Amino acid sequence: MIISNKPVQYLLVSLLALTSSINFASTPVDTVSVKHETVESTEASHSASSHGESVGHEIEKEFNASDLINSHIGDSHDFHIADWDGHPVSFSLPVILWTNSGLEIFSSAKFHHDNSGEHLVDINGQKLVRYKEIIFYAEKFEEMTADQRDNGAFAFDARPLDFSITKNVFSMLMSAIILFFLFFAVARSYKKNPNAPKGLAGFLEPLVTFVRDEIAVPNIGTKKAGKYMPYLLTIFFFIWINNLIGLIPFFPFSSNLTGNIYFTFVMAFITFIVTTLSGNKSYWGHIFNTPGVPVWLAPIMIPVEIIGMLTKPFALMIRLFANITAGHIIILSLVSLIFIFKSIAVGPVAGAFVLFMSVLEMLVAALQAYVFTLLSALFIGQAVEEHDHH
Repeated sequence: MIISNKPVQYLLVSLLALTSSINFASTPVDTVSVKHETVESTEASHSASSHGESVGHEIEKEFNASDLINSHIGDSHDFHIADWDGHPVSFSLPVILWTNSGLEIFSSAKFHHDNSGEHLVDINGQKLVRYKEIIFYAEKFEEMTADQRDNGAFAFDARPLDFSITKNVFSMLMSAIILFFLFFAVARSYKKNPNAPKGLAGFLEPLVTFVRDEIAVPNIGTKKAGKYMPYLLTIFFFIWINNLIGLIPFFPFSSNLTGNIYFTFVMAFITFIVTTLSGNKSYWGHIFNTPGVPVWLAPIMIPVEIIGMLTKPFALMIRLFANITAGHIIILSLVSLIFIFKSIAVGPVAGAFVLFMSVLEMLVAALQAYVFTLLSALFIGQAVEEHDHH
């Protein structure tokens, strides 16, 4: 197998073009301390205040576990790295919008970490605001109700089309690059040493043979398994790498790509397309002319079979999304217990459970990649299987 070096060159040029539009931001607008205005005590029971002294109280904002969890499992236009001296430090990503005036590209740092729709950004005369990671036209945003704002992803008349490099998109590109270089290195290793593999090739070969011998061949068949091996290997390693990336809690990782239902929808939809296009006469015959079923039942059976075609990718989508998201929510909930109880005694207990869940999530990361690949192979196998009718 010979791989050209041109794709590598194109990939490096694209990566440099992308990184040139990324800025590092540390803007002190996001964190606001709320202070009680000074009041003069007039109650006689407090003798210390009899001198007419005014006392200032700083109110600590109540911890909200839901906000913490939603901010971590959701997508965003920047990576929040840390807080320094009360100011957020983040890695800003490029915002790419198709507005009423055409294409606009700028850094997400212009929003100054505001995600509540209060900070206005002027881009070539257009006023934009960001609310829960959705960018709106400011004048349209002011006219929307609270419910409309919360469902703003579908308010296409009130916002520009967003093609931004968000945290999930950045993670997806990074995992694709990792996957490309992994297998490019393996291909070069086999080219130089066609005998026993060593190094990275030696590590990946058992995984590749596992996908072939335990997933592809049993479900698709020996004759046709090789045709679908590139797709099955791609989704297995792509999902697995992204699952592992989501478990690393610091930049440039920490995204929740496989816990995003849009991503799992696209992955399941690709499997649906591959399955549909691979269907043979026997497959379509079972859908539109089910063997052994009376003709008068056809108006009932055909819709049922078509629904069955759609429920398969739907199950793929929901299974991956729900399992990955649930794992992140459990870990973040355990961390939140420390702030909810405000007790150091909770720390070791919560930390032990977080460590246990993190190790379990590493197993789930591989398991979910395996299950998605297995079911994809099963659905493809059903489409290409030859049925003998006697």
